[in-house]
Amino acid sequence: MLVLLTISTTHRPATDLGFLLHKHPDKVQEFSHSFGTAQVFYPEAGDERCTAALLLDVDPIRLVRSRGASSPDFSLGQYVNDRPYAASSLLASALAEVFRTARAGRCAARQELAERAIPLEIFLPALPCRGGAELAHRFFEPLGWQVEAVAVPLDESFPEWGDSRYVRLTLRGEVRLADALNHLYVLLPVLDDAKHYWVASDEVDKLIRAGEGWLAAHPARALITRRYLTRRTALTREALARLAEIGDDLEDALEPPIEEETPEASTEAEPLTGDPTGERLAGEAAAASPRPTPLNLLRREAVLAALDDVGARTVIDLGCGSGQLVGALLANRAITKIAGVDVSAHALTLAARKLKLDRMPEARRDRLDLFQGSLTYTDIRFAGFDAAVLMEVVEHLDPPRLPALERVVFGAAKPGHVIVTTPNAEYNVRYETLTGMRHPDHRFEWTRAEFRDWASAVAARYGYRVAYRPVGDDDPELGSPTQMAIFTAGDDDVRAA
Repeated sequence: MLVLLTISTTHRPATDLGFLLHKHPDKVQEFSHSFGTAQVFYPEAGDERCTAALLLDVDPIRLVRSRGASSPDFSLGQYVNDRPYAASSLLASALAEVFRTARAGRCAARQELAERAIPLEIFLPALPCRGGAELAHRFFEPLGWQVEAVAVPLDESFPEWGDSRYVRLTLRGEVRLADALNHLYVLLPVLDDAKHYWVASDEVDKLIRAGEGWLAAHPARALITRRYLTRRTALTREALARLAEIGDDLEDALEPPIEEETPEASTEAEPLTGDPTGERLAGEAAAASPRPTPLNLLRREAVLAALDDVGARTVIDLGCGSGQLVGALLANRAITKIAGVDVSAHALTLAARKLKLDRMPEARRDRLDLFQGSLTYTDIRFAGFDAAVLMEVVEHLDPPRLPALERVVFGAAKPGHVIVTTPNAEYNVRYETLTGMRHPDHRFEWTRAEFRDWASAVAARYGYRVAYRPVGDDDPELGSPTQMAIFTAGDDDVRAA
């Protein structure tokens, strides 16, 4: 089957699809690539329905000559290749080049339409799907698509041979065209689980750009990221750290608004004198019910208060992210030495930019050290601080890696105090829109009992005392949204100077 991808819409007039794709319905356009030729044409173009087709003809000789034995496709045979018939990273590359402007969401002639979701139907007659049709559902359905994935038999004449690894995929939904194209650009090679080119560090940037607005919150983002980056551990770790940064505000968006209380007489009494429209009464009600303080701010203030209570003068922020806590520590002149550590180089770059490190006064700059490091490997730079902070960090680690973090922080670095905050899973029922955990990168979320069990075991194992504080609204039934443990070294000899 030669048509590898079709995009249809019933938006009226449907021929507006030509404007959005920047490809005229009356023309057949051809685009040359190192591995073959792509053509865009319109099998149908009417006011009621319009379909654009992307036909990719892969030249196996050019593919072999351009990539050689280093290509994942080499194993298919130098001159026998299924890629002209199967959607893959080759199709994704062609789509990215042919529809570059459409993927960016730009359309001078119909910009308002480019920014809207429209009815779309995408058809892929032969999609390699390592994981079966179920994986296509798992990847596309959270993005708002209605998915129809039918396994292609090895040979229809011999059903006993079973199904091939290909599916016939149809996606239907109301989706912004730019988003639809970016979904395909990322997920086609992910489903195929192969790429025709060498994956380098720039692929992380490509993934972050194409995944903007949807990948950070996708329930399968870890699997998508690993497959997209061909399971290269360092690149995957960097990409997941950057995606976690993008999703940092997700938890705060869950915070329920404070219910506004209207004075008892407001529904029956006459408006106040001199306020015939009742505007003053409404203004007073709004003033009496301010918007809630974001949880991330409450958490940061709670950590700063705890550091002040223990008298810390040197502090290391382990997992500093974009540097919000580091910035607050710098504002406190009583803190004489501050370090910010993160596994993500990109996070540290953002932190340096937000803190205006290049323009920071020398006296302040001398108090600060930002550096890259992993919290599961011993690092002498972690030692020598009055206090270490793990603010919303532990829940991002896989549980089997927690003992390594404990050894590094409590055993090797051994600061005088360790402050740990983490979500309280019991409080999650207060978030009406929440399904699952609060953040897509969380590996677990503890109840209050589970957190205390962990903290007391760590304290006993490494010679610390531990106390607990609520952060945020302390619900009498469920506790606070964030829970905090303050560890204090039990022996003065182990407290950092």
